[in-house]
Amino acid sequence: MRDFLKSPIEEEESSIDITPMLDVVFIMLIFFIVTATFIKEAGIDVDKPSAATAVLQEKASILVAIDADNNVWINRRQVDIRSVRSIVERLHAENPKGTLVIQADKESKNDTLVQVMDASRRAGIYDIALAANDS
Repeated sequence: MRDFLKSPIEEEESSIDITPMLDVVFIMLIFFIVTATFIKEAGIDVDKPSAATAVLQEKASILVAIDADNNVWINRRQVDIRSVRSIVERLHAENPKGTLVIQADKESKNDTLVQVMDASRRAGIYDIALAANDS
């Protein structure tokens, strides 16, 4: 009948403030992004040789891959063997504490591997590891 008999509690709409929850979710998202470790890949799948003494390399910042056709790949790009030194120098300048890992295919030639290692040493990187599967 009459609307004026309604209490003030019934007239107010009840709502939940979700702002604090959004703040917490946003902070958690930032935390997970900052603490996540990202896996770097050379850009191709390489059939690595097996080694009984293979050791996990923790701080591999530069990955160089050599495929079965002796093509050199850095950061998912095929590069000329003559430009390996300059690219490695630039990547090493970005992260001086990182190591260089060469992923050479079993079918690749030692000549290409030695050229990549030589270019890396001329670029000032002496901490070089060869990737292998754990047998």
